[in-house]
Amino acid sequence: MSPQAAFGISVVLSFVVWGIVAARYIWPALRIQPCADALRPLLLLHGFRFVGLAFLVPGVVSPDLPAVFARPAAYGDLATAILALAALARVHRRLGIVLAWLFNIVGSADLLYAFYEGNRTNLALAPGLQGAAYFIPTVLVPLLLVTHGLVFRLLLQSAAVGAPRGSQRAA
Repeated sequence: MSPQAAFGISVVLSFVVWGIVAARYIWPALRIQPCADALRPLLLLHGFRFVGLAFLVPGVVSPDLPAVFARPAAYGDLATAILALAALARVHRRLGIVLAWLFNIVGSADLLYAFYEGNRTNLALAPGLQGAAYFIPTVLVPLLLVTHGLVFRLLLQSAAVGAPRGSQRAA
């Protein structure tokens, strides 16, 4: 099997598996909680986005990894981790919900931009350039995108009900 096929299959199957996990286990547990409480584990998970800094570490990734991909991916992940932790610190207050929206928009855009830039630079043709960071787009990114979807759902449902956002139960 070619490295490109292995990479593509890994990404697709990761989306499938994380989608099943989210639908079967994560969402049922979160939807019965007040919005702020449901956001906590998702924000905490995204606090680990600093792992994207691995794209800047020589020896972890190939020196030939395009900087136009690596730098935005690394710093976008770092910014997202900081926003997630800031939202987590204030999640029961209005500011926390505003920060959760900001985190979710910035974090989703960061991941989608990384996919765009990876495709634009033909990174999928040489996935080995990612070195040990190969597991970020094949395992972590699908999980992160799925959980961004859950955060959007929680925030939108909470806002639609019109109750105080920090305490509303998501249906």
